[in-house]
Amino acid sequence: MRFILFILVLITHISLFVFPSKAQQLTQTVRGQVIDQQSKATLIGANIVLLDSTQFIGAATDIEGKFRLERVPVGRHKLKISYLGYKEIVLNIIVGSGKEIVLNIEMDESVLMGREVVISAEKEKSKANNEMTSVSARSFTIEETNRYAGSMGDPARMAANYAGVLGSSDNTRNDIIIRGNSPTGVLWRLEGVDIPNPNHFALFGTTGGPVSILNNNVLSNSDFITGAFPAEYGNAVAGVFDLKMRTGNNEKREFMGQLGFNGLEAGAEGPINKKKNSSYLINYRYSTMELFSLAGISFGTNAIPYYQDLSFKFNFPKTKIGSIALFGIAGASRIAILDSERDTTNFSFGNAGNDVSFASNMAVGGLSHTYLINSTTYTQLVIAGSGSIMDIKSDSVNFDKTTVPIYRNESNQGKCTTNFFLNKKLNSQHNFKTGFIIDRINFNLVDSFLNIDINQFITSRNYQGHSYLLQPHFQWKYKITNSLVFNGGLHYQHYFFNNSNSLEPRAGLSWNFKPFQTLSIAYGLHSQLQMGYAYVNQVQLGDGNYVKPNENMGFTKSRHYVLAYDHLLSENLRLKFETYYQEIFDVPIDRNNSNSFSMLNLGADYDLYFPDSLINNGTGTNYGLELTVEKFFSNKYYYLFTTSLFESKYIGSDGVQRNTSFNGNWIANVLVGKEFKVGNKENKSKVFTIDAKVINAGGRRYTPIDLELSEKFGSAVYIDSKAYTLRYPDFFRADLKIGFRFYRKKLTQYFALDIQNVLNTKNIQVRIYDKSTNSLRTEYQLGFFPVALYKIEF
Repeated sequence: MRFILFILVLITHISLFVFPSKAQQLTQTVRGQVIDQQSKATLIGANIVLLDSTQFIGAATDIEGKFRLERVPVGRHKLKISYLGYKEIVLNIIVGSGKEIVLNIEMDESVLMGREVVISAEKEKSKANNEMTSVSARSFTIEETNRYAGSMGDPARMAANYAGVLGSSDNTRNDIIIRGNSPTGVLWRLEGVDIPNPNHFALFGTTGGPVSILNNNVLSNSDFITGAFPAEYGNAVAGVFDLKMRTGNNEKREFMGQLGFNGLEAGAEGPINKKKNSSYLINYRYSTMELFSLAGISFGTNAIPYYQDLSFKFNFPKTKIGSIALFGIAGASRIAILDSERDTTNFSFGNAGNDVSFASNMAVGGLSHTYLINSTTYTQLVIAGSGSIMDIKSDSVNFDKTTVPIYRNESNQGKCTTNFFLNKKLNSQHNFKTGFIIDRINFNLVDSFLNIDINQFITSRNYQGHSYLLQPHFQWKYKITNSLVFNGGLHYQHYFFNNSNSLEPRAGLSWNFKPFQTLSIAYGLHSQLQMGYAYVNQVQLGDGNYVKPNENMGFTKSRHYVLAYDHLLSENLRLKFETYYQEIFDVPIDRNNSNSFSMLNLGADYDLYFPDSLINNGTGTNYGLELTVEKFFSNKYYYLFTTSLFESKYIGSDGVQRNTSFNGNWIANVLVGKEFKVGNKENKSKVFTIDAKVINAGGRRYTPIDLELSEKFGSAVYIDSKAYTLRYPDFFRADLKIGFRFYRKKLTQYFALDIQNVLNTKNIQVRIYDKSTNSLRTEYQLGFFPVALYKIEF
């Protein structure tokens, strides 16, 4: 703690001497492009005006739909964009002195030409960037991933503040539980490509991890959807992150540096060819905790994570064949959790009695081509490759600290993806979008374990091969009137590995029945493949031969029903209710034995155990009520209150209905933040920020351990008949973030101290079996944990 504060103070003093303040008005350029939301055609003559300036600052778009505002004062501003026959937009922007503001603005055409419909950016937060969504969706800005206390620049941790969403029980992982569903049901999409788990230290089949590979410094405004998602999304039953990368500055070179929890990083962007508006964007990041460990900082564990990642995008918008972009992200990580070397006072990550070394690599790279056929039609083709590698070694630690190998896994998965769609805007009322996604999935899955009965390693999986997943889709948006909109579509999935398939209708209707009040209803059938490991799991027969009992498993399926009411109480205050019911079926459960196992309970931690033989006979239900009260940022402050009441149940092969491991029953979040401008009357170039968050949620459910049998077998034996009947005490945590942003000529600096668990509340992480004492030991989550951040842009 003292080291972190020392670094903050040191950087502050250095910056004040190296970059002295000058008593002058600091300004910046705001520019961008305005296009039609459906057809992507440029809008010529759209008006852009800065609303809160003492002098008029405005412009009109040129023949390419571009605009430019010079000498915009630094700070927060509202920007109004208007165009005849289109819905007016008001954007809330933060202008800094270090980087230009480059905006890509999409406007929605009104059904009745010339009728004025004013919708501000704050009001549009009730909707996603994807116009085909009707319910359970919202866009989020990259500013929010930086602003909210406890988010640490991570989209997943930020999304855990929304109604119906619960983060992992400990902030050491960013798994998100959406409406009682396993985190494995979440789809991550980047630049139109469905990607593997975008986190460091990621297991195959999971969607979370301790540190995100996704770098918010290169992301643009994106979508988060929690139910009944549009027909273009498939292979997911819980929710969708649809992420976009921003393009680099195509007129001037800009740079950034940052030091924080997520790493020590550096970024650069700038033009490749100014005449053709091409640009580059590159960011590299390296593990902060490793650097702090070398400096002698203790984190209460000998397991120090090592990781690094790279993000890039090269944009070529003016080629002879259309707009082309090259993009990619890659990350590498490793950690050794060695109980044989652990001090008994140190955190064991619930891994007492074992030495585990773990390494994972992940990469995605692709090419995107967008072609405008005419003013109402365009196509997009994305060709990409992605892959992930996992290496696990686990040894049992004896009482004398010697070790015995018990598990080995050296596996990799790869995927080649083609995503194509055509979008046609017939008129102001009708818009169609149709296309397909085809994945070639490559497997190299090898793992083995020690069979203590015969004292030799048994191969669980040894599979090399490939298969295809085809996903055609069709969507239609019909604006019946300006206040009544229908979204419909159809998604199909076919997995060629075993020829399983799923036909999935989607539909939604939104009715703006009174000014600022909207009632929406939606339905969707969604399905998801099982993790690749499950299909190729092999069992050795008595004659020594192997069989794969799970190779004919089908999709897990879920019907989503959602009803929503949205009321804009004032210009910046919103009230929203949503209620939902999810009917889950065809869930894999144990084929041969009567027990509590269900795939619905996997994915919240590093344990992905499942029985040898599975069958799609399990079921589950999720239902609940969600409330959101949100005051959007205005008058220098904001607040967000969300709460959810829900049930999450399932039935395994024993026919007993139980709580899922994610059934916490309730969640409540309160976030609040305020800005204070500091400086003289003419030049308030410094901003002090304070943000706070409080979360209270029902305790996590768990299965009791049979101590007598555990002593007999030397490891934890769970009482299956009492699966998820116990729960830890309710979870409570408060976070506090203090920030300081100040501007110099062509330079912006930002300091923050994000204090996790500021009240040092002792929340239970896990109760584990300690074979050395034949007793249960309680381990607690991270206590008071300050995270410092410094960022510079120039």
